[in-house]
Amino acid sequence: MLNSVRLIQLLRRNASSDTLHCLSTIPLCNLKSLTTTAAAATTTNTPSRDDYFAAIHHISNIIRRDFYMERTLNKLRISVNSELVYRVLRACSNSGTEAFRFFNWARSYSPSYQPTSVEFEELVKILAHAKKYETMWKIVHQMKTQNLSLSPETVSFVIEEYGKHGLVDQAVEIFNKSKNFNCPQNVQVYNSLLSALCEVKMFNGAYTLIRRMIRKGVNPDKKTYTILVNAWCSAGKMREAQEFLWEMSKKGFNPPVRGRDLLIEGLLNAGYFESAKQMMRKMTKEGFVPDVETFNTLVEAVSKSGEIEFCIALYHEVCKLGLTPNINTYKILVPVVSKAGLIDEAFKLLHNSIEDGHRPFPSLYAPIIKALCRRGQFDDAFCFFSDMKVKGHPPNRPLYTMLITMCGRGGRFIEAANYLMEMTELGLTPISRCFDMVTDGLKNCGKHNLAERIEQLEVSRRGV
Repeated sequence: MLNSVRLIQLLRRNASSDTLHCLSTIPLCNLKSLTTTAAAATTTNTPSRDDYFAAIHHISNIIRRDFYMERTLNKLRISVNSELVYRVLRACSNSGTEAFRFFNWARSYSPSYQPTSVEFEELVKILAHAKKYETMWKIVHQMKTQNLSLSPETVSFVIEEYGKHGLVDQAVEIFNKSKNFNCPQNVQVYNSLLSALCEVKMFNGAYTLIRRMIRKGVNPDKKTYTILVNAWCSAGKMREAQEFLWEMSKKGFNPPVRGRDLLIEGLLNAGYFESAKQMMRKMTKEGFVPDVETFNTLVEAVSKSGEIEFCIALYHEVCKLGLTPNINTYKILVPVVSKAGLIDEAFKLLHNSIEDGHRPFPSLYAPIIKALCRRGQFDDAFCFFSDMKVKGHPPNRPLYTMLITMCGRGGRFIEAANYLMEMTELGLTPISRCFDMVTDGLKNCGKHNLAERIEQLEVSRRGV
């Protein structure tokens, strides 16, 4: 980022994001005198991305905090273009009124600036999020007068914002009016209205919307099913959820994920862990293989409650049925199994992941090393650590930091010193706490020469 005395650059009109030029780099105290002259543009270099975004940050700070925003912006003499307005609006996404004032200022300050649908839509979303609905509709109608369309993404965002605050009538209104703004009522827009209806538990209305959706030739996607199933499960209406899935299947609209998987995910999202576990048990006993993402979701939720044995048993059971775990499966299981002290099981999981073709990265095998150190099996931890490096899975800075810390806690200061020097040789800078812990430990155990070497290493690395 810029230094405190190099704060802002001015932006050339009609420039793209990769050709914006820095017209002036001056002390903060001289911000008032910023100008945009052609001569300045020819004598300065193209700014870095950090310079560009520092300028955006500075402008957005003025908008959010300066009561006399327009007067201050006028003094900066900024060249306004679509790129600048869009990025500043993005930076002020939580300040609805101020963002609207900036947008109006930009249009009046630079009459040649003509907003595109990108800036209009960003402002519409900001105003919807800020619950400035009346102003939002004014902007929408301005877009229509300029023959600009609303995208399905923006319409969906507004519908969902209405839904979050229980304003279902307004959500339905913009859904019905979307075609007037050249916005197609695609599956994304339908899903947003479904979500809004389910927020206020209008399940009959949601069901009616599904039927209309099918009549209009819009095929439901996974999110369509997920919204309704999650809503019914949250309301304790399991029977309705099952009947809905059965009816959709009967009509030939099978979900991308099977019904029972959706029900399990719905129960988990609603907090009914025992019911989800029972459904999974029933599913596997009948010989059905769950979707891998459903399995991962269940295991992650159940493992947080401490039922590690259930997760391990379920893992082996579904693998026998033919489930192919993905890398996320191992990212969930290996850490929780290691933390529970089940080292042998953790090693099995890691080896299974390698056999499945997944490359073991540091955050996957680090929990095993940490668990070995906690049990006092430092030699095994060191051996396993070396084995990972030999097999081409290099450790990163957090892993070295963890290992050095565990060595320090176990009184293995010589090994800690060796790993500290090793990571510096790899170009990884240890944190100050590691240097302090290792030098103090070495001095306490009488290894003063080695402690002095570590201190010299810290000086050479940090220049202190």
